[in-house]
Amino acid sequence: MLKKLFALLAMLYAAASFAAVDLNTAKADELDGIKGIGPAMSTRILDERKNGKFKDWGDFINRVKGVGEKNAARFSDSGLTINGAAYSSAPAKPAPATKTGQSTKP
Repeated sequence: MLKKLFALLAMLYAAASFAAVDLNTAKADELDGIKGIGPAMSTRILDERKNGKFKDWGDFINRVKGVGEKNAARFSDSGLTINGAAYSSAPAKPAPATKTGQSTKP
């Protein structure tokens, strides 16, 4: 019985540690728990959030100094979301079209 209780507690702890943190509702300590976000970054985020909630990842990147696409991807991989959405980078540009029978090599 005691082993089952410990197993249940371990599973609950694991689930809580992988839970997503929403940028628009997170407190400073929750933001600090995201890999790559320290006290200085969480302060910038909270200060900017006072001006209004973040609409999406692009809004977050534009409004918070020091956050770019690479950092946004890292934060998202660590469990950060904005309005429940994970970061997805811009779609890859399609390859240029070629005429049939022509080689694309120079």
